[in-house]
Amino acid sequence: NSTVAELHAFMQGYRRTLATYHPNLQGISKISVQTGTSHGGVVLPDGTLAAVKVDFDTLRELSREARETYGLGGAVQHGASTLPPEAFNRFPEVGTVEIHLATGFQNIIFDHAPEEMKNGAYEYCRAELKSEWKEGMTEEQFLYSSRKKAFGSMKRRWWEMDEAGQQKIGQALEDQFTFLFDKLNVRDTREVANRFTPLRAMHRPLPSTAAVEKDLEIASDLAD
Repeated sequence: NSTVAELHAFMQGYRRTLATYHPNLQGISKISVQTGTSHGGVVLPDGTLAAVKVDFDTLRELSREARETYGLGGAVQHGASTLPPEAFNRFPEVGTVEIHLATGFQNIIFDHAPEEMKNGAYEYCRAELKSEWKEGMTEEQFLYSSRKKAFGSMKRRWWEMDEAGQQKIGQALEDQFTFLFDKLNVRDTREVANRFTPLRAMHRPLPSTAAVEKDLEIASDLAD
């Protein structure tokens, strides 16, 4: 796991490097740390997820040091989607500034989707993503780790799903959002959000070229 000494080493080197570009650059507002989780969770051979334990003491120390010494908002928790429900109330208690939850929402969609949608996604993975089926992986592990990439190829089918299927998924997501807003202590915070993070319209031309996926391998596991 990350340590306070590593935080100091990174921030001091980062600030020195930043200053070489321009003395008044703002810099980062938060910092990601390792506290025992991994992006998307640890998938067992049967496709279920291994129990994960977050080092909340480390998270508390790093968040406090990031704020008090470097003026950051605090530490970011990656891979929080697959934690047990009783863990989430701890994040505001230890001063976590941000947690990443995408995998949990994706899992809810697949868990509540019609069988034909899930089967279609798995067929796509088997046909188009064979190169990601690493040696030693069971089929369950492969399908779990790759199925998120089937959303794009099936976008129209997801949008045109019958109303009953959409309502089932929508209600499950709403229930999870309600749970998270309570546990993370962010109910009734619209006024605060509007005051400190006002929306600003930004209009930029669409890039004429885009990076291909093979050039983005460094971020291949960040959808947590």
